[in-house]
Amino acid sequence: MSLEQRITHAWQRDSLWLKLLLPLSWLFRAISGWRRRYLQWRYQGQRFTAPVVIVGNISVGGSGKTPLIVALVAALKQRGFKPGVVSRGYGGKAASYPLFVNAQTPVAASGDEPLLIAQLAQCPVVVDADRNAAVAYLLDHSDCDLVLSDDGLQHYRLHRDIEIVVVDGERGFGNGRCLPAGPLRESPERLQQADFVVVNGGMPVNLGVPCEQMQIAPRRMTQLCSGVSQAIDQWLTEQQSKAVHAVAAIGNPQRFANTLASLGLEAELHSHNDHQALGPEDLSFGDDLAVIVTAKDAVKLLGSDHRQSLGQGSIADNIWVLEIEAQIEDDFIDRLAAQLRSL
Repeated sequence: MSLEQRITHAWQRDSLWLKLLLPLSWLFRAISGWRRRYLQWRYQGQRFTAPVVIVGNISVGGSGKTPLIVALVAALKQRGFKPGVVSRGYGGKAASYPLFVNAQTPVAASGDEPLLIAQLAQCPVVVDADRNAAVAYLLDHSDCDLVLSDDGLQHYRLHRDIEIVVVDGERGFGNGRCLPAGPLRESPERLQQADFVVVNGGMPVNLGVPCEQMQIAPRRMTQLCSGVSQAIDQWLTEQQSKAVHAVAAIGNPQRFANTLASLGLEAELHSHNDHQALGPEDLSFGDDLAVIVTAKDAVKLLGSDHRQSLGQGSIADNIWVLEIEAQIEDDFIDRLAAQLRSL
């Protein structure tokens, strides 16, 4: 278990040694609150030519923002909008920014999440650490009439018209403390200022605000080397063993393992740090069991540099990608669309 994973695990409990960090946590909470109020006063109101919707969270680690954004893009397209997405592009390093991302952009330039969004949502995606520059570039170089920001809730230099905060319903807010004694970037009271709070999975208690429900549903298995997809039921029927290896370099690997378990699989989880590139040693286990990875890890494995690291540009035929889909209520989308039109 890496240091990152040890800390994340400790945040889910009331570990005694974390109490030593409480003074720093109180200081962090005070400074983050002051920073938010100042930057909101300074920058909020500097509108763009199209509405900007932030999809973020107040805690460290994966909460389900990426599948939610993909689902939002699809649902808003059906209601007549032309959405685009901006992202920081964590893990990518481009020659210049802003970077316009499409399905063929090298993952080393874009980062894994923006490339995955571009492939799945089939909408314009722009990457830049300066989100204001990203939004301006997106609107200048596309026909988008709506911008979704992948993360960036704490990027208060960016004007936002609507805020959607995503909460991991399984992990909640851990021990409820701010960094470094807990996983929170901001206090739970921050939820009261958001336009929508979306809970991914089980409902944590005492959020104190109305919540929207989201569920992650497995849809199909895709063989990584061939790109051939199978329905989940068909894939399960053809497997000779329920035992599989689950490999994940995401914010919450245990959720991935739990999803596989819900399909009746006996998954041995091999977790890695979020955004970590996987090498051949991470996908070989000395047996012929199926190795299942996330879609987020798949875009990195399909990059040319990673294909070469796997050996002569090849990928073993027992490596599969679990394709998922975020399920959200139509009523939530209708209210979001109505609020967007009112802008």
